[in-house]
Amino acid sequence: MTLDIFQDSKLYLIHLTGLPKDALHICVGMLIFLGAAILMRRPVRDWRLLALVALAACAGECWDLLDVYRHKMTPRYGDNWHDIWLTLLWPTVLFLLARFTRVLKR
Repeated sequence: MTLDIFQDSKLYLIHLTGLPKDALHICVGMLIFLGAAILMRRPVRDWRLLALVALAACAGECWDLLDVYRHKMTPRYGDNWHDIWLTLLWPTVLFLLARFTRVLKR
């Protein structure tokens, strides 16, 4: 038995996709970034899309930490920062390419 519905959902996604947890962080970051760009009709050079990914990543890690504290486990802050970094990596690369280069120009 796991900690709560959030943790159960993450374990279910790992089982369903067969992807490791780190790969799921990358996929979720891209899904939020590109999904928000489509839904908000904003170009990927818009900083608000990256801010949304950062907010979601931080919220997920805060939820993880709450579970850790609730169950009186030892927090592993390095793992939380690692997850945030992975979630933001490729959205940040796309944002920077769109913002400061011609790579993603039409």
